[in-house]
Amino acid sequence: MPKRITPLSGTKVRTAKSKGKPVAMFDGGGLYLLITPSGGKLWRFKYRFEGKEKLLSLGAYPEISLLDARQRRDEARRQVVHGIDPSALRKAQKQVETEETETFEVIAREWHTKFTPTWTSGHATKLFSAMTRDLFPWIGARPIKELKAPELLAALRRIESRGTLETAHRVRGLLGQIFRYAVATGRAERDPAADLRGSLPQPKEGHHAAITDPKEVGPLLRALDGYQGHFVVKCALRLAPLLFVRPGELRHAEWSEIDLDSAVWSISAEKMKTKEAHIVPLPHQAVEILTELQALTGASRYVFPSGRTFARPMSNNAVNAALRRMGFDKDTMTGHGFRAMARTILDEVLQLNPYVIEAQLAHKVPDPLGRAYNRTTHLSERRKMMQKWADYLDGLKAGAVVVPFKKVSG
Repeated sequence: MPKRITPLSGTKVRTAKSKGKPVAMFDGGGLYLLITPSGGKLWRFKYRFEGKEKLLSLGAYPEISLLDARQRRDEARRQVVHGIDPSALRKAQKQVETEETETFEVIAREWHTKFTPTWTSGHATKLFSAMTRDLFPWIGARPIKELKAPELLAALRRIESRGTLETAHRVRGLLGQIFRYAVATGRAERDPAADLRGSLPQPKEGHHAAITDPKEVGPLLRALDGYQGHFVVKCALRLAPLLFVRPGELRHAEWSEIDLDSAVWSISAEKMKTKEAHIVPLPHQAVEILTELQALTGASRYVFPSGRTFARPMSNNAVNAALRRMGFDKDTMTGHGFRAMARTILDEVLQLNPYVIEAQLAHKVPDPLGRAYNRTTHLSERRKMMQKWADYLDGLKAGAVVVPFKKVSG
């Protein structure tokens, strides 16, 4: 005869102690309490299914009481009687729950949150907008591990149909980053976005439109000086060619970063695309513009506040919109184009040291000795270059004789 098991009592379960090794206290019907060497108390249900002995975890005491454990055991026994394996059923249920919580949108938001501190605020906003506009409505609710290349391509085709082929290519790259993160964190087996290479037409070669011919720069500068719009925007327009920083860096400039006495603008790392702090030497022409502007916006946090409130910087489209009002279309000149203007003319016309130019552009390019960029790299030379550049622009604006581009042989 099988050994009779005396059912457990609430007191026995509560007072059970660890003996330095696993101890099983049986209750009957396959239910027992496992006392671990560390003192943990775990409910287990032992049963046989299709001739094999199996074990099902029912939870831990005291979260699961003796009564709760018996109820869970009885439910599991009923499943066995009806030909259902409790362990297999639980695994299937957990799989469904996992798929519901590991959708593309959930993983994409997690990835975005994790990496946002490493991006500029503008870049983070652009990525999030692309996800919510172009991806979540179509594939956001799908379990990420089930997504295949055709579904991703269908989402990209919708973008392409709007006539934004470049955006479609950028979103394909975004998909790759999200899927690689999912693979690395165990939520996907592979990156199906990699299969989309060559599936979209290549966009035409394009860069930020810029005026780089010195003969055309003079008229542009005179137009900027004659701008009839908001004074804050006019100052930004006049400073853009002088300082040639990125448009986002310019519009987010704060008075606390600018030392007019020392003629320097110190930009913090979190505002820079490179995530490296940057120094912009200010030529005297820039100091004059900023001194005039300070009388109007000096009480604001931002050098170029919004036209509606001092609490926010001016719109990211303010400079480009002003250029359009003056007749410079998007294929002729953009706010970002002032960087290309400076880089081209400083190198090809003024023939200044390219490493000094790259340092002032805040590009991560090592110098001839292999030293990585930092905010003080070539600072003395950069200060001289910035003043020479501002004086050169004054000459162009005044109609000085233009120095032609140096022709490169071959």
